[in-house]
Amino acid sequence: MMSGGGYSALDDPKASGSVPVSTHQPLAHRPSLLAPHLSRLAQAATGPDPQTIKFTESNLQTFPPSEAKGKISGAYRPPTDSDDTFSSKVGGGGGGRGSDGGSDDAAQGGWFRMFSVAAYKPYFDVDTSDVVERIWESVFPFRGNFTEKTSDKPDLYGPFWTCTTLIFVAASIATFVTYLSHKWHKKEWTYDINLVTWSAGLFYGYVTFVPLGLYVILKYFSAPAGLVQLWCLYGYSLFIFIPASLLSIVPIEIFRWVIAGVAGFMSATFVAVNLRAHILNSGERWFLIVAGIFLLQLGLAVLLKLYFFTITV
Repeated sequence: MMSGGGYSALDDPKASGSVPVSTHQPLAHRPSLLAPHLSRLAQAATGPDPQTIKFTESNLQTFPPSEAKGKISGAYRPPTDSDDTFSSKVGGGGGGRGSDGGSDDAAQGGWFRMFSVAAYKPYFDVDTSDVVERIWESVFPFRGNFTEKTSDKPDLYGPFWTCTTLIFVAASIATFVTYLSHKWHKKEWTYDINLVTWSAGLFYGYVTFVPLGLYVILKYFSAPAGLVQLWCLYGYSLFIFIPASLLSIVPIEIFRWVIAGVAGFMSATFVAVNLRAHILNSGERWFLIVAGIFLLQLGLAVLLKLYFFTITV
């Protein structure tokens, strides 16, 4: 209990561990009373040395484990899905490993790959500069280095939009020319929707099936070429017909024939010159193949002129 200015002693001076303290003398002046308790506390704090705990050695940091246990046997192998199925080049014929013989590997490789969007993604991986450069190459047909520049990375983006643009340009210009001709002769004019459908069928069909037929022919004569590369070549060869269609708005028949002839000659030369070096491997028949390619491209120009830019009132 606290009492006026000092400390009171414990109620039971004989109790174990009690320290009788006078209310008049501070503890600092009575060291003999604290010595036994300090030595007891020091002995309890130090005590005997603790027992050393030993842990068994673990191989968790060793990867792969040095010893195979349980169901894991043999050498370490990567996961089964870490193959090159999706990183392999499209068109290289590479599919899955087929080690399990499952339907997933069959669906990822072979002909099933044609029905996936990922199979065509590399052929649309081009930027504006690539497309403009390849269009510019088609305007100079005698260079003959288009196939060399596109052999590593042929695209279908440029051919698709070139063909689509030509379809609408040819149909719209032909419609406009027909309209002007009827108005000039003061005749009634009606819009012909068949120009669009015929234009789409002509150019989409030409740029799809002619390279496909050429692919089969070259494969037969042991001079195979890539199908995508042929589509790329034929698609860009149609670009010259876009400015030719725009110039056909001039109402002079001989001028339209000249424009169609020049455009057809440049387009046919572009295709023939770029395929000539490759077709030389087919032997003596290379000349017939190149001549057939040239004449077929000229026939497309003549058909364009006769159907779209021959005006009858």
